[in-house]
Amino acid sequence: MMTSNQSVIQDIQILKKNPNIQSSVSIVECYVCGKGLAEGHSISAKTLPNGIALFCDVHYSLQ
Repeated sequence: MMTSNQSVIQDIQILKKNPNIQSSVSIVECYVCGKGLAEGHSISAKTLPNGIALFCDVHYSLQ
């Protein structure tokens, strides 16, 4: 019976301090009518000359 030697090498990095992770959230609603996911609409983003705007499924196709 043949035997084989196996080894596992791991590269472990221990952080000295915890990094601060910050996040934020905002309500997703249509720029035109103000309706959102709670009313059953899907929301899509569109890039406009003055920035990014969110539109519901009704108003997205009109832009």
